[in-house]
Amino acid sequence: MEALEDLLRAMRLSGAVFMDAEFTAPWCVRTKISADHCRPFMPVPGHLIAYHYVLEGMLWVRIDGEPPCEAVAGELLVLPRNDAHVLGNDLNLRSRPAYDLIEPATDEGLARIRYGGGGARCRILCGFLGTEDRSDPLIASLPAILKLSLDAGRMGSWIEASMRYAARELAAGSPGAATSQARLSELLFAEAVRTYVGSLPPRSKGWLAGLRDPFVGRALGLIHSRSAHRWTLDELAREVGLSRSALGERFARHVGMSPMRYHSRRRLQYAADRLRHSEVPVSQIAYEIGYESDAAFSRSFKREFGTSPAAFRETGSPLGAVPKGSGRSAGKAYL
Repeated sequence: MEALEDLLRAMRLSGAVFMDAEFTAPWCVRTKISADHCRPFMPVPGHLIAYHYVLEGMLWVRIDGEPPCEAVAGELLVLPRNDAHVLGNDLNLRSRPAYDLIEPATDEGLARIRYGGGGARCRILCGFLGTEDRSDPLIASLPAILKLSLDAGRMGSWIEASMRYAARELAAGSPGAATSQARLSELLFAEAVRTYVGSLPPRSKGWLAGLRDPFVGRALGLIHSRSAHRWTLDELAREVGLSRSALGERFARHVGMSPMRYHSRRRLQYAADRLRHSEVPVSQIAYEIGYESDAAFSRSFKREFGTSPAAFRETGSPLGAVPKGSGRSAGKAYL
């Protein structure tokens, strides 16, 4: 799926493994990746993706409003929207805040947790990924939890060794260590997303399903990788190898709107994110996303969000909804 690869590259992810946790039954903790977890490794990103890799034993994870998910050794749990969650061998137990249990980093560069009642052991490595794009429709379209089997017998030992090596090199200040950690985290996330998208039923609809359509997927990839480009429907259709009408029909069937409407909303969501989380002048943001004048940008922005760019920045209004047809998938995905 070339379009998915384009989108993953366009996310510009960074990340790290930050914790080695060992729990013994009975145990139950509640947690969420925070800015404090990120600061030793990189500037705090706009959006965080959490993940846990189970080295030994088993655990349950639950997000409010979602059914619990079980994971065993060799499985990776990815939380695309970094929802607060509870982990434990028994989720009916009273949960402890994981933050209160963290011990200082070891020589390997990993913080530690050692907690529980002394029974069956569960060991996990915890990490995160960061991206500056809070409105990315790929993140919004994924389930609350992705679970990926990495085949503990074949890949598990390599993954654990790679994670620990990257963390140790980072703690030692080795050149390129941060890049190595980011690439490893990115590879694991990308594999989870690829497997999930590939598991969707053949007749499924929606933004993610559109990635598997060779023409719609290519159009999405172009729009995301060159979001500041002022695409026309003619140009986009030529790039993907379809007529205007055929591309418009296929795109609307999967995504729920025309390619040009999607492109416009994507640019404006990027602009809203920049307004809310940076001090870059409005005129520069307008230029970045391809508007020739502040006035044209302001008109488009107000149509989309109901307020001017300046007022949006001042009040911190919430971002608009992600494009129709790219809403969150409920529940979890077993990969």
